[in-house]
Amino acid sequence: MGHVMEERLANIVSPPVEGLGFELVRVKVLGGTRPTIQVMAERPDRTMSVADCARLSRELSAILDVEDPMSGEYFLEVSSPGIDRPLTRLKDFEDFKGFEVKVETKTQIENQRRFRGILKGVKDENIKLETKTGEIELGFEEIEKAKLVLNDELIKAATAKDENEQTTGSSKTE
Repeated sequence: MGHVMEERLANIVSPPVEGLGFELVRVKVLGGTRPTIQVMAERPDRTMSVADCARLSRELSAILDVEDPMSGEYFLEVSSPGIDRPLTRLKDFEDFKGFEVKVETKTQIENQRRFRGILKGVKDENIKLETKTGEIELGFEEIEKAKLVLNDELIKAATAKDENEQTTGSSKTE
């Protein structure tokens, strides 16, 4: 299945995801005798409630029933990217600069495929990363997968964001 099926599924689910006001983060097919289609999405402000997931799941289920992209039975899983989220779009690499990331490339670069370091942002569709051995630029198209590393700094930033939203939210209702 792999990338071709995931790309096909992304093309099917992207319009309804965006139509409901969400951004598609990733579509992944997880194997097995009854595969799982995993759809990660979020609102433009990077939030995603359980109710949002349920609403999106109902909508996508109906569309996938009509489109019937996979033979046989499958599970549909709709979720938010989570705190240690995958980085799948160029804007993700810019938005999360300053945080630690793990990156795996499609081919070897400087005799390795796995990199870990502090994200320094994006320059001309290249991802800048500060590793223990120095700064490296990786072409966005060369990235197989990337994700934030769950550490104290990331948790602190997420907690601060949640507290700020709660404070802002409560002041709006008063």
